Amino acid sequence: PPFLSLIFRSGLFAPLTALAVTQPFFLPLAASLLSGDAIAGEASAGTLRYLLVRPVGRRRLVVQKYLSVMTLVTIAVLWVVVVGAVAGGIAFGFGAMTTLSGTTLSAGAAIVRIVAAAGYAAAGVAGLAAIGVFVSTLTESAPGATVATVVFAIVSQILDALSNLRAIPPYLLSHYWTAFADLFRDPIAWHRMGQGLIVDGVYTALFLGAA
Repeated sequence: PPFLSLIFRSGLFAPLTALAVTQPFFLPLAASLLSGDAIAGEASAGTLRYLLVRPVGRRRLVVQKYLSVMTLVTIAVLWVVVVGAVAGGIAFGFGAMTTLSGTTLSAGAAIVRIVAAAGYAAAGVAGLAAIGVFVSTLTESAPGATVATVVFAIVSQILDALSNLRAIPPYLLSHYWTAFADLFRDPIAWHRMGQGLIVDGVYTALFLGAA
């Protein structure tokens, strides 16, 4: 991670390093586990039919399940950031943060950007969570839905790493997962993060609509 070598200068780099380590695997895994179980878990337990008997439409149920997944993912991301900040602060202090461009941020300004990075990291798996919920509606096997979603995330990262497929990566969810690092440039580079949010929004709309 680009922040790893900077932790010794300020403990505020610790939560960013934690995000950079978590984002490629652990966060997508968490989103896959939660979303894969969202509907399929209810179906396998036999409780889905009772939920649908109530005056709650299928669309509303899917959206509620999706929002529950994203709430839990966001809480997990915030927990990673808080633990990283506390551990980093205790070990290395909360000194001023040097940006990737070489300028300096006060501790307060750095914390604002760290919170924004956490929000972007959570939003970065919104599309993957929508895919998981969609797959979850197709099967009664929660493990099967989870595995399918994890496989999608892994294939996305493999395709993103292939240099000879330059036309494909901009349309992959994983291509923008670490774009939160651009918040720590001066000036902030918004372009990749904006593209990432658009791609996530499109995936979310398509797969929640299909669910």
